[in-house]
Amino acid sequence: MLNQPTIKWSALFASMFALLMFTFASATYAASASEIDIKVDEALKRFQTEVSGGGRFLEKASGVLVFPDVIKAGFGIGGEYGEGALRIGGSTVDYYNTAGASIGFQLGAQQKTVILVFMNDQALKQFRDSEGWKAGVDGSVAVVEWGVGEDINTTDIQDPIVGFVFSNKGLMYNLTLEGAKFTKLTK
Repeated sequence: MLNQPTIKWSALFASMFALLMFTFASATYAASASEIDIKVDEALKRFQTEVSGGGRFLEKASGVLVFPDVIKAGFGIGGEYGEGALRIGGSTVDYYNTAGASIGFQLGAQQKTVILVFMNDQALKQFRDSEGWKAGVDGSVAVVEWGVGEDINTTDIQDPIVGFVFSNKGLMYNLTLEGAKFTKLTK
């Protein structure tokens, strides 16, 4: 029979192994620029479909950072990773990845889409000038909530950066993006 310290070390080892496997799998499958752009187009179409007035809202933005597939997995210790594109005026100008780690009760994997909308030029410039931008440290991201059927353009948004998170079931509410790190990629 295994004693308590042996079980704890075994669980820690299994968690670290799962995290390393997830990290290396993400690093070895880096999407091409064209693959990212295709997925970003799909994510923006979904945004415009699910968010009433979404198309007009995006036209007012200084820039939009889209991560179509952020994968989160964990077994005690978790991590998430995704690649995306920054668009200004409808054109891709840079590619980024997002990565994060967490500790606590977690088991399994999930996929989500993250869209950050830069509402002014100053917030966009600060983001682009950073070496590695971390939400909640280098700038805050407000996750907007509004009523079903309400046009987003009727919401008085004062925040410089607004975040939207979608699961396979649709737009997710009451989430935070604090702690997520965004780093520029060379593609």
